[in-house]
Amino acid sequence: MPLNDFLFYFQLGWSHLVSFDALDHQLFILSLIALYTLPDIKKILILVTAFTVGHSITLVLSAIDIFRLPSNWVEFLIPCTIVITALSNITKIKFKTNATTINYYFAVGFGLIHGLGFATTIRIILANDQNIVWGLLSFNLGLEIGQLFFMAFILLFTTLALAYFKVNKNNWVLFISAAVFSLSLQMALKRISFN
Repeated sequence: MPLNDFLFYFQLGWSHLVSFDALDHQLFILSLIALYTLPDIKKILILVTAFTVGHSITLVLSAIDIFRLPSNWVEFLIPCTIVITALSNITKIKFKTNATTINYYFAVGFGLIHGLGFATTIRIILANDQNIVWGLLSFNLGLEIGQLFFMAFILLFTTLALAYFKVNKNNWVLFISAAVFSLSLQMALKRISFN
């Protein structure tokens, strides 16, 4: 694969997470790691990578035309995954990271749904490309690096809030999760359309 093609797909994956149009993706990552702090970095890396794996599976299946869902369903289901994840955070009483095993299932399972969200776009782009495997690999690498960048930003912000501004962790998790919940619920309600 020529370097220009690699960079094109890498940039596409990167911007799929860090652009202003990627709010649903950013909200999901935020809700997924809201319960964690810097000492939990290994768990967070596993969560983010699990999300990329789920995302990649449906992206590949859809890109090679094995599995598709109507786009209006996908656009509705994506914010629903964020609502469920944020609600799960809110309902956890003590916010202990060992009680958050369900987040690993959310990461993979909801990653499957999120992967369908970009599948139509990437399918069109890859239609003229003979090297679909390298295109998808480059895209997913850009996505993963973008997620790690966003995750580092969240952890820095969380560390500042908890360590330097002495915000209570339970209050922090409730604030972040409630904000994500309300934004994603509003997003889901705006996207209801099953025609």
